[in-house]
Order: sequence, then C-alpha cells, then structure tokens
Amino acid sequence: MSLALERLVAGTPIPFAGNRVTVVSPELAARFQPGDHLLVEQVSGELLLIPVADQQAAAVAIERAAAAFTALSTVSDEAISQFFDLFAQRLETPQCWANIASANLADIERAKARGRSTTRLLADERMRNDMIAGLRAWRDAAPTRGKVISSVEHDGWKIEQVVSPLGIVAFVFEGRPNVFADAAGVLRTGNTAVLRIGSDALGTAQAIVTHALNPALAAAGLPAGAVSLVESVNHAAGWAMFADRRLSLAVARGSGRAVSQLGSIAQQAGTAVSLHGTGGAWLIADRAADATRFAAVVRNSLDRKVCNTLNVCLIQRERAVELLPLFLGALQQAGIARGQGCKLHIVEGSEGYLPAEWQNATVEVYRAEGYQTEALAEALAEADLGREWEWEETPEVSLMIVDDLDQAIALFNRHSPQFTVSLISEDAQVQERFYNAVNAPFVGNGITRWVDGQYALNKPELGLSNWESGRLFARSAILSGDGVFTVRSRMTQVDLTVKR
Repeated sequence: MSLALERLVAGTPIPFAGNRVTVVSPELAARFQPGDHLLVEQVSGELLLIPVADQQAAAVAIERAAAAFTALSTVSDEAISQFFDLFAQRLETPQCWANIASANLADIERAKARGRSTTRLLADERMRNDMIAGLRAWRDAAPTRGKVISSVEHDGWKIEQVVSPLGIVAFVFEGRPNVFADAAGVLRTGNTAVLRIGSDALGTAQAIVTHALNPALAAAGLPAGAVSLVESVNHAAGWAMFADRRLSLAVARGSGRAVSQLGSIAQQAGTAVSLHGTGGAWLIADRAADATRFAAVVRNSLDRKVCNTLNVCLIQRERAVELLPLFLGALQQAGIARGQGCKLHIVEGSEGYLPAEWQNATVEVYRAEGYQTEALAEALAEADLGREWEWEETPEVSLMIVDDLDQAIALFNRHSPQFTVSLISEDAQVQERFYNAVNAPFVGNGITRWVDGQYALNKPELGLSNWESGRLFARSAILSGDGVFTVRSRMTQVDLTVKR
C-alpha cells in the first residue's frame, strides 16, 4: 500500500542508484509542504523539491497538450500549414512585433539588473526574420503524417509502415525566444508541444503566445493547447514537466549541469531525450593545412557567440610559426568587427609560441556585468580544454600547440563535449582518417558555424545533441519537427482464405 508523502524529516536516508544513499537536509525538510513532490536524481542523488504550484503549472500545460494531440488527429494538413503561415504573418505585423519587442526590452533590462547574460535574449530583426523564415519553411514542407515508407506484399495481404505522430514533446530552454518557432515545427507531423522558458525570457515568451501564437492557432482551427507555455519561472516546473510519463520526447536546450539533470529526470521516467548541454566548436590545423583557409575559418567562426562558435583551436607544432600569427590576427579581426578586443586562453606549455606583445598585455572584456580589465592571454590547464567560453561581445577562445594529428584527436575525444569539429587539411586521406577517428556528430573542413538545422538543412531545429552521453539511436544529432514521429504498421487483407 502506498501513502502520500506529507512531510520530510531531516537526516532521513534516501537510497538512489541501487547502492548509494543521500540524506534529507534540514533546509529541504523545512521547505517541504503537503502536496509537494520530491524527486531523487539518480545520477547525483540530488533531492529535488517540486512545490505543488509548479507541479500544477506543468500538469495543466501537459493536460492541454494531451487533449490537443487527440484533437489534431482530425485536423487536416492544410490547416496545419495555414497555422504556420498565420503565425509568420502575425510576426510580420508591425504592431504585433512592437508588443513582443517591448516585452523583450523589459526582459533584457531585468536580466541586466541581475547581472545576467543577455547575448541570446535579444529578439532583434535578425531573430524575427529567422522565425518567420522557419515558420514558412514548415508551411511549405511536404506533410509526412500518413506517409507510407515501406510496404511488404504477401499472397492475399500486405503490410505498410506508416509515419504517424509521436505525441507530446516537451521543451525546456533558457533565453532564446525564437525557440517558439522551432518548437512549433512538431505540429507538422501531428504532435503537440509544451514549453518552459527561463525567467529571463518569460515576458517575451508570453507576448509571443498572446500576440502571435494563440491567434494563429485559433484562426487556423487548431486546438488551443497544441503549443502550450508552462506559466512558471521556477526550475521546479521544468523538473515536474520532464518527470511526467505522458511525454513522448523531452528536449533540453541550454548549458551545463541543468541540461544533464533534466535529461536524467526524463530518462528516469522512461522518456526519450534530446540534450545539448555544452557547446563550443573545435578547430584543428593539420600539417597539410592551407594557411588562407585556416585564417578565414577562424575569423568566420567567431562572428557571434552561440553553441557552434569556435571555442578551441589546436595547431600542429611544425606549422605553429606560420599559422599562429594568422590565428591571432583572425581573432583580433573578429573582435574588431564587433567593436571589441579579444581574449585568449593558452594551454600551459604553449605560451612560448605567443608573441611578446601578447604575453603581458591587458584587454577590456565585455562581460554580463560590464567591461572588465583582464589579461589578453591567460594560461589554461589542458584538463580545462572542455570549458565553453560564454562570451558576450568580446570573442574568447582557447589555443594549444600539439605534436601531431593523433594527439589532437585524442584531446578532442577526451576533453571536448563531442559536438562539432573541423579539420583544416588539404590531404584527403588525412580527412578520411580524421572523420573515422573523431567522436563527434558534426565534422567538417571549414567554418564551425554551419551546425544549425535551419542553416544547413533548411529546417528549423528543435535541438542539437552532442555525444557527451553517447551516440544517438537511428537519428541525426539535428532534431527537426518532421523528425519527431513513430511508425505504425497497417495490414490490408484481400484474400479471406489467408490464415496462419
């Protein structure tokens, strides 16, 4: 017989992961109220308290999405296409966007007042245009719901494999309002979406829902809960959402521990996940690197800070004298293009290759809290190569001089988030060997910034996955709306004498 948890007692041991124990703290015991939920994260043993209000906020949104999923089965593909077009039209309307921009400005001011990063929070014209283009891409995409992907003919009967909707897709993302347009793509295959956005961007998200999303759903005749926003600023609402077994897929977009924690919660519930917690692209200059290509790739991979921005550069020792000045020049040019300086982290043991003017210089670095005077080049331990530099306006990268390509590959496989890497080499055999040896879902020979669903595949991405937690089963690390489906089997019998 199971009983409801009414209170927590400090010091109570809680088993997790089969043979480990964590303990209820006095602070957690004092916070717990009847009706609250307690989750045990099975990787770390962290005890997560979900207040009843956050549990309810998540439950209400998921219930609306569940009802909408049932209703979508009767909605035509033409109506779904119309929704995408109407959503895009609303974003194009000056008054609608003015309302969203006003809410976004208020979000940015609140974030700045708290010393928070606003790099990805700004809903500018570029983001607006990308959202509109993404929505219109979904409008024009060929419907795949009900598509027969294979057929097996038997004597008197046949089996068809049919693309079908998966269910409810949950998203947790931090401060990028354009995720609304990306997430709406799951409707293309008849799924519904539930979103929880970080507190920094909640006002912007609410404005998008009020002034663009909900009016488009209503005008197209789609159920109101087809895309739902969890009305809570608390992380606990995201925990509650990902712990709900009604989800078919959980997508976490953000950084660091928060994403891996959410993934662990979803996996405990038996829900498939798409996670991207650590970004930062790597670039390797081979002994057969073309110097002009190398310099251009460095410069064009540092235009702004997102997950696929160049973060670590490895240069082979025998080319260092030639290529290092090109690297430093390209880094400086990337800063100048933004009206800024630049920041270098150089792995211990590689400092001797730096010009004298870099070794003791300082630079004004723009951080979330404002400009700070820092060393232009700082020493970095090799073990810290995996750190992603979340810069605001001042380009920031790590650099190491390596002995050969084998060392570079080993460093990437050991320290990187196993996300994206480019090799600059004119040797085709080396490129092939590199591709087979490096453990990354995204491998190239040029700019790192290509890793983006809309840019690379002409499809708005729902999420990018790295391979920190292992390779993905039967799918690309770019998840898009038309990639969220299941396959049903449909049997058609024409000969009534058929029997086993």
